[in-house]
Amino acid sequence: MKERLQKLISAAGLTSRRDAEKWIADGRVFVNGLRASLGDSADPSSDRIEIDGRPLTLPQSAVTVLLNKPAGYVTTMRDEHGRRTVAELTQSVGVRVYPVGRLDLNSCGALLMTSDGDLANRLTHPSHEVPKTYHVTVTPADAAPGHFDITPYLPILAAPTDLDGYLTRPARVKTLRKTPYGIVVEMVIHEGRNRQIRRICEGAGLRVTRLCRVRIGTLSLGDLKPGQWRKLSDAELHALLNPKEWRKEDEA
Repeated sequence: MKERLQKLISAAGLTSRRDAEKWIADGRVFVNGLRASLGDSADPSSDRIEIDGRPLTLPQSAVTVLLNKPAGYVTTMRDEHGRRTVAELTQSVGVRVYPVGRLDLNSCGALLMTSDGDLANRLTHPSHEVPKTYHVTVTPADAAPGHFDITPYLPILAAPTDLDGYLTRPARVKTLRKTPYGIVVEMVIHEGRNRQIRRICEGAGLRVTRLCRVRIGTLSLGDLKPGQWRKLSDAELHALLNPKEWRKEDEA
């Protein structure tokens, strides 16, 4: 796609658009061997753009993907203990993407990975507080799965919890279904403290047998299978960074 030359030069991080216009006017910019003029456009994918005889190189576009992390993978790029990492699952992305936040070894589900450091910092900053939805299978810590009444535990799971001197915000909790392995509850939290969901459940006297993050803000796993990833669209990124959008989902 063609863009004004001054915009392309600025996007390459060489100078401001205003100064780029001066470079063009001074005859320092060539497109396909011809001296460029103010107002000219070019397509960097098909045109050769040179400044002072050197080709213009644009930075590679940032990529952000949603990965369905399986249990048994660590959320890191390499592991000194030789365990499998999420980096292995995203090799086919084409660029190196890094985890945004983390899921522990035995947890599964939605994990964002990106090559955009600024985006990662914004999403993990405490002020962002994007809601994260988990489906958690629990049983009483001192009993077999069997049948038990989850009702008395729900207020404890929802209440603020002291984690190493940090008081968490209240969680939104509801019962989803019973299984042979325990009762599945949905928990929505806004922070990302270390092992937060597991520690809240342990404090309530429950044992977690399965933990899966199914949603981050407006993003859900959908039909993404364990180990698979997909790129986010511009619209999805915009919604993820827009508190008004995910607050609608959080309040629904």
